[in-house]
Amino acid sequence: MTPIRDIALRLPSDIMSAFALLSRLPLPNHRATGASSAWAWPLVGAVLGALGAALASGALWLGVTPGVTAALVLALSAMLTGGLHEDGLSDTADGLFGGWTRERRLEIMKDSRVGSYGVLALVLVSLARWSALTAVLVHGGHWAALIAAGSLSRAPMALVMALLPNARGAGLSHATGQPGPATALVALAVAAAIAGALSGWTAVALVFATLAAAILLAFVALRKIGGQTGDILGATQQLAEVACLAVLSART
Repeated sequence: MTPIRDIALRLPSDIMSAFALLSRLPLPNHRATGASSAWAWPLVGAVLGALGAALASGALWLGVTPGVTAALVLALSAMLTGGLHEDGLSDTADGLFGGWTRERRLEIMKDSRVGSYGVLALVLVSLARWSALTAVLVHGGHWAALIAAGSLSRAPMALVMALLPNARGAGLSHATGQPGPATALVALAVAAAIAGALSGWTAVALVFATLAAAILLAFVALRKIGGQTGDILGATQQLAEVACLAVLSART
């Protein structure tokens, strides 16, 4: 069975599985089924981005300032995902830069406590997201920006997961499984199509920025811990989103 035909047959189940894995949206009687649904992760990001854009439109209509509106959107994003990606970012920063050996780095990443590197990463990345989003809100076009960034920032997770081995042999990433290269490429194609439909040729710059952020983190992770973990994937999403919003804010 070809990958495309296989995806078509699994379409409803994969989409529900993707939402169950990457969001806290109420889904009756459905659980995440594994990495085969990775192609649909950009669809989750698009929906979450649309919900954030709806909140932004309502807040701006009520006269809320762009800065406060941006903060509300980021808060909603964290609530809709249960802080999944932010948690990965903080654990990744603590682990990759707080340990001297591969074993110690993985141990730190598994620890639920947040260290100084994790706090700094959360503050700096959140500040970058807020600053870029505020600029977008000031100049308009936040619907396209939030949906495109939400979609594109989920695609690199599938790519990193497909290309790098699991570094720990346990945890959420290991339990989810490893998507095939074709599934990861479909995820990128879906995200690029959504971004292209919303932002035109700017989508080219967005794709390059997204991939650059993911490749940089993947290289560091491979060098320091020998592969990827669920935390690495969460950090990938956060950095990819920052890259997308930075490009979008620069063109306003």
